Amino acid sequence: MHFTKLVPSVFYTDLSDGIKLFVDCLQFTIVHKDIHCAQPYCVLRKGEIGLMVFQDEQLAREHNPELRLVTDNIEEVYTQIASSHPHLLHPNLNKVTLRPWGAREFAITDHQLGIRFQQW
Repeated sequence: MHFTKLVPSVFYTDLSDGIKLFVDCLQFTIVHKDIHCAQPYCVLRKGEIGLMVFQDEQLAREHNPELRLVTDNIEEVYTQIASSHPHLLHPNLNKVTLRPWGAREFAITDHQLGIRFQQW
């Protein structure tokens, strides 16, 4: 078996919250948008990373995922997010921290999703 990509689905009660996090804060690009359907959604991409963000109140209540984004320059990512969107920094991991497993990490969160940034 061979796979080329993993494209997670993230559910929000309000699609605009997902757009604020991924497009405004993390600078993903909307490559497809369908907001005039029963379950509005956007397909987002940044480099080789893709995901789908859906508006679905019931599924948003049931799913609270955590994603990990691996980077080669965690200090640059932290500096940019801390200066542009400091309110998203997770209170339990709001600084770049060396973890016991050897990775340097920090995290952000909105009311629906947690994202951990990691550099090995």
